[in-house]
Amino acid sequence: MTGGRWLLRAASLGAALLVWQGLTSLDVNAWLRFEQFPTVGEVAGAFAERAGTGPFWQDLASSLRRIVTGFVLAAVAGVAVGTAIARSRIAADVLGPLLEVLRPVPAIALVPVAILLFPSNEQGIVFITCTAAFFPVLVSTRHAVGALTPVWEEAVLTMGGGRARILFSVVLPGALPGIFGGLSVGIGVAWICVISAEMISGEYGVGYRTWQDYTVIDYPGVFVGMVTIGALGWLTSTAVERAGRRLTRWLPARDPSGPVPSSAARTRTGRGPGRSPRAPLPTPLPTPLPTAARAVATGPRSGSGTLPEQTREVTP
Repeated sequence: MTGGRWLLRAASLGAALLVWQGLTSLDVNAWLRFEQFPTVGEVAGAFAERAGTGPFWQDLASSLRRIVTGFVLAAVAGVAVGTAIARSRIAADVLGPLLEVLRPVPAIALVPVAILLFPSNEQGIVFITCTAAFFPVLVSTRHAVGALTPVWEEAVLTMGGGRARILFSVVLPGALPGIFGGLSVGIGVAWICVISAEMISGEYGVGYRTWQDYTVIDYPGVFVGMVTIGALGWLTSTAVERAGRRLTRWLPARDPSGPVPSSAARTRTGRGPGRSPRAPLPTPLPTPLPTAARAVATGPRSGSGTLPEQTREVTP
């Protein structure tokens, strides 16, 4: 990424902070009420104060441990089940209907189920986090595997490869871009649900601390929790995206000079960006006709008035 893009992103965040500071310092009370909101300076002061205490880092470690554990379990299970459903009719018939019934249920609605099933709140929160990230990974993997062209598999079979070779050399590498799309969505959904679960039944964690600050009307502390959650979500999402780019280096790189021209522009120019004009195709040589057919097509030879009887009939 160029320095200009970094500067533009920093300017965007700075502008948002300036707007926030202006609205809260002036106590704007129009349709939206900002007189109760803490200013940027108050939130920064509360953040600096809490960053020097042990409970802040303990909450941070608890939330990170829960999100990493639940997300890793969801990634492994989602890729495995999605691949099985996409490639096996039996798996699609047995698991497909059950998962489609469970998929619309919000993960946070499973809090009572987690409390009944698991002996500790920690395991229940990990279960909710895993469930939240599981379905985006499952759906993206199923569609990515199902969209693969069968020509690649036929090529491996032609060269003597078996099912394991096809799975690990063709199916999973070919579906990686779609899988990582689901992982990027899953990590965001997982953060939403882990914070919600911590607010409801947690004992430690950023979500639990944010809710406690709200109950004692500590609004700067609430915003410290929100900023912390946003920063952690951005870091983990960036880590997933970078891992995806590293594992899919074989994909064609996007041209940084500008957007890809439309199909109409490519049709007019006859070439894409950065490509040389295509060489004209060679004119195909005429296919020689059979002897009898050539005699009929060309007519009688010079010096003869009519064709011989045997050349008038074309033998198929």
